[in-house]
Amino acid sequence: MDAREVEGPLKGYHHEAYAFPLPPENPLSARWARGKLRAPRPGVLWFDRRCFDSEDRLLIALQGRIARIPETVEVVPDVFLQGFVEGRSLGAGPLSGRTLSSRHESQLAQLFQEVVAIKTDELDRLVRTCAPGGHPAADGDSAAFLNRLIDFTAEDVHDRHARRYGALFKALGVRRSALDALRVPAGRLTCRPFTLVHGDLHRSNFIAAEDGDLWTIDWELAMIGDPLYELATHLHLMRYTQRDADRIGELWAQAVEAARPGAARAWRQDLPHLLAYKRTQSVFTDVIRAAEALGPRDGPNWRLLPRAAWRVRRALAAAAGPLKLASMPTLAQVVSAYTNWLRAPAP
Repeated sequence: MDAREVEGPLKGYHHEAYAFPLPPENPLSARWARGKLRAPRPGVLWFDRRCFDSEDRLLIALQGRIARIPETVEVVPDVFLQGFVEGRSLGAGPLSGRTLSSRHESQLAQLFQEVVAIKTDELDRLVRTCAPGGHPAADGDSAAFLNRLIDFTAEDVHDRHARRYGALFKALGVRRSALDALRVPAGRLTCRPFTLVHGDLHRSNFIAAEDGDLWTIDWELAMIGDPLYELATHLHLMRYTQRDADRIGELWAQAVEAARPGAARAWRQDLPHLLAYKRTQSVFTDVIRAAEALGPRDGPNWRLLPRAAWRVRRALAAAAGPLKLASMPTLAQVVSAYTNWLRAPAP
C-alpha cells in the first residue's frame, strides 16, 4: 500500500486512527471503500467511567441491532478493523452549531430507540463489562447510578489530580464540595429501567455520510445505566438553543418510551439533576485538559492559552449554579490563573 493513501492520524482524544483503502480480499471491502485502524493514545487521561473493555467487541455485538454504526471485524486476535464512514462530522465547518435537519432528527430518534431496546443482560454475556462493584446494587436505581458517577468524578478525576492541579482548581473557584452537593438521596430520583447508553453523543461523533444519512461513531464511553443520562449528556454536549433542546427532549422521551416503557418516566423532573452533574463534571475535565493541552510547564505553548482559557470560562459559566461560584471569573482572570500555575514550581 502506498503510504500516501493513508489518512491520519485522524482527530480524536483517546485514540489515534488511520483510514486507508481496503484490499479486495478484506472482508469489509464489499461494503466499505476504506477501513479505519485505531490505537489507544499513550498517557491519555480518562475522565468518564467505562463499562466495556473493548469498543470494537461492543460494536460487533451491536451489529444488526443498531443502524448506521461502523461495521467491525477482528482481523487477527485483539486487532480490529472498522469500516470508515465517508462524510463530515456535524462538528466540522458549516455543520457545527446548526439545528439538526428533520432527517437527522428522525435518525437520532431511531438511535435513541434502538439503544434502549438492547437487552443489557445479553451484552453482559457477549462482552466483558466493568466490575460489579461499579454498578448500583439494584437495576433501575437512578439515584445510586448518579451518585456512582459523582464518586468517579470526585475520586478518579479531582482527587487523583489534586496534587498537580489543586492550585489551579482553587484559583478558579472549583471545589470538590460542589460535587458532594450534587448527591441525591435514595428515592429522590425516579427509578427507570437501566439500558445501554452511548454516553458521548456530541457533534463530532455524528457523521453526515455522503448519502445524507446520520452515522454514530466512538462508542468507547458506552455504559449501562439510567437512560436519562443519555439525554442529559447529549443536551449538554450539543449546546442546542433552548427551543431545540426542548424539542429534542420530547423526541427522546417519545422514542425511548416506545421501545422500553418507563425509560422516560419523570424525565422532566429529574433531568436538571443530571444536567447539573454533567456541567460540573465538564469543569473538572476541561480545567485539566486545558492545562494538558498547553504542554509542559517548563515550556508551554503560550499561543494556545487564550483559546484554552475561553473554553474553561465557557464551562465555568455553564456550571456557575451548581459550582456556587461567588463571582464569575473574567477571561483575563482565567488566563491569569493558568499563567500563575504554569510559572509556579511543579509539585
